[in-house]
Amino acid sequence: MTQRILQIIPSLDRAGAEKQMALLVRGLPRSEFDVHVCALTRGGPLEADLRQAEVPVTRIGKRWRADPQAFWRLRRLIARLRPDLIHTWLFAANSYGRAAGISCGVKHLVAGERCVDPWKGRLELAIDRRLARSTSRIVANSPGVRDFYVHHGLPADKFRVIPNGIEPPGPSRVSREALLAELRLPADCRLVGVVGRLWPQKRIKDAIWAADLLKVIRDDVHLLVIGDGPQRDRLRRFRDQAEIRDKVHFLGHRDDVPRLMPHFDVLWSTSAYEGQSNAILEAMAVGVPVVATDIPGTRDLVVHGQTGYLVSPPNLDTARRRAAFARHTNILLDDRERARRLGEAARERVLSGFSVEKMVDGYAKLYREVLLE
Repeated sequence: MTQRILQIIPSLDRAGAEKQMALLVRGLPRSEFDVHVCALTRGGPLEADLRQAEVPVTRIGKRWRADPQAFWRLRRLIARLRPDLIHTWLFAANSYGRAAGISCGVKHLVAGERCVDPWKGRLELAIDRRLARSTSRIVANSPGVRDFYVHHGLPADKFRVIPNGIEPPGPSRVSREALLAELRLPADCRLVGVVGRLWPQKRIKDAIWAADLLKVIRDDVHLLVIGDGPQRDRLRRFRDQAEIRDKVHFLGHRDDVPRLMPHFDVLWSTSAYEGQSNAILEAMAVGVPVVATDIPGTRDLVVHGQTGYLVSPPNLDTARRRAAFARHTNILLDDRERARRLGEAARERVLSGFSVEKMVDGYAKLYREVLLE
């Protein structure tokens, strides 16, 4: 007899938690788990992938931060599906999903905390603590995320750390020469990539500053900014004011990042906080060395001097941090053998320790454990 699992997540965008949820849902054994997915606010590109895999998807259409109608629609869905276990992802789904599950008498609740979230205030943390009382397990994707929430009063004994998983990458479908021609970049240029949503957490402005510093000492570096978000226009203006439009290129949202990433010479992660960055995992998996801020989650992936370089976190001197990104990157660009060695070590680390199979197996074991309680 299969056990019905309802996954509740805010959207089905191609973002970190959403990608992991989709990989999990497609990987769980169908003979054991009957999985349904609920998008609390909206669908997205991953919805087609899930439907192609014959996973039922429901969109609730939550429109406001406090949306009673969306709560009742979610409650009706839970009452109709009668899941054996509900697994929620990210704050909105953690809040609405667990509250609706409790009101419908669902015994087994699993919540997912995916990021160190300094934006949360007293209200959000109070909601987290209150709902944790009725939650069977709380899954964090890194020890740093677990430690953050335990520090803010969530019960340590309910946490389980299950790292993100990544599929083995295939070869890029485009040659470096063809890609550079497509992007209208010089054939001998070096590529630094930044991948992520354009909003304050990602600190893309630091990346633009670091690119400007690199421009002072070498003329061949081009920064590719991949992603979109509310700070797009502001960051474009800043780039133009810094007179570095010829070296910093905003490519917008791309569905072909795996096609581009193998041709990066270095990946930058300038984030102020993360959970466990999919962009870093994807870069390491294709042998691209990473220069990143030394923050919880990221330091579980990047080993300083072995698979990349870590830079002082954002609460320290801003100018020194930006200079460190430029300095470490210049070392990698000047020393191709060192870059190759670090990239190969990064690839081995990710493919051996962060596979989709390990991630799916971790969740399957957790579900079995919880469902027996």
